[in-house]
Amino acid sequence: MAAKGGANRKAKPLLLIAAGGTGGHMFPAQALAEAMLARGWRVKLSTDERGARYAGGFPRSVVIEKVASATFARGGIGAKLAVPFRILGGVIGAIAQSLGDRPAVVVGFGGYPTIPALSAAWLLRRPRMIHEQNGVLGRVNQIFAKRVDRVACGTWPTALPAGVEGVATGNPVRAAVLERASAPYIEPGDYPMSLLVIGGSQGAKILSDVVPAALALLPEGLRDNLRVAHQARADDAERAGAAYAEAGIRAEIRPFFDDIPRRLSEAQLVISRSGASSVADISVIGRPSILIPYAAATGDHQSANARGLVDAGAAVLIPEKLLDASSLSAQVAAVLGAPGAARQMAANALGCARPDATEHLVALVEELAGEIK
Repeated sequence: MAAKGGANRKAKPLLLIAAGGTGGHMFPAQALAEAMLARGWRVKLSTDERGARYAGGFPRSVVIEKVASATFARGGIGAKLAVPFRILGGVIGAIAQSLGDRPAVVVGFGGYPTIPALSAAWLLRRPRMIHEQNGVLGRVNQIFAKRVDRVACGTWPTALPAGVEGVATGNPVRAAVLERASAPYIEPGDYPMSLLVIGGSQGAKILSDVVPAALALLPEGLRDNLRVAHQARADDAERAGAAYAEAGIRAEIRPFFDDIPRRLSEAQLVISRSGASSVADISVIGRPSILIPYAAATGDHQSANARGLVDAGAAVLIPEKLLDASSLSAQVAAVLGAPGAARQMAANALGCARPDATEHLVALVEELAGEIK
């Protein structure tokens, strides 16, 4: 019986997902993994040691394969000189793994840890695709855009190299987000209100510095009604907590919230970076937001990500260079002080949502798999 079960598992097609170690890459990868498992596929995740630490939300049946990887963005000269050799080692390892269990399709979601799996897929001529979450291709996706069979785009339009055609799929969101899609919005009023502050999977120092100071400037009646959930780096948490306490604001501060979908659905307002996954989650659940793009993002892609919500009247954009306590406080007061406008912002956010993004990506995977039959 055991042998028969093993044979059945082997008969299932294998999807190899490659993703770097941030929520921006991992969340849409997780959404695709969940959907493909439901369709009877086997799924493996190829990532590095750091990425594996962010894979806790993946279904248990997803096999995690760790590959050697590195980035030129960190470390000294010696570490940078070693990067090509670490990546080469990862590619050799990925080739060996693919020969041992040949994937039907390989999908890369960006980040340096995707290089080994996509390189192996290219060398072995396996069907392959990349998904770019942002409005500007990341460095690794730029390398592979002309070396894959499909380029799926989460933000549209996406700037692509000459001769490369993209497919607008939207950004997949996790099942936990879809479960709260279009959750009824409770408009602001004279009662406890939830404000969610998220700065990407790594937190954001500037938000820990500016948001507590901005909320402290709000009128007392509004300030007393706030219940803040703030995602902050461990190094910033104590400072932010002290600022909230001094202002008399109830605040829960953590380095990472594993229940963001619930908190989004309960929020009257979201203050956030405009990473692609954050924008997708805010849109699918439908909440007013104040977006502060990360100024150092490659190609200013976070500003591109925010543009759809801003143009639709669903979000307020504050460039990081213009962010200060006074300007942010004024925007928070404007949203929470106008219930009807806040309700319209929530509806406008829903109008930007692509809750079917995962289905579009699944269709591309199955299309690629069908081309090799």
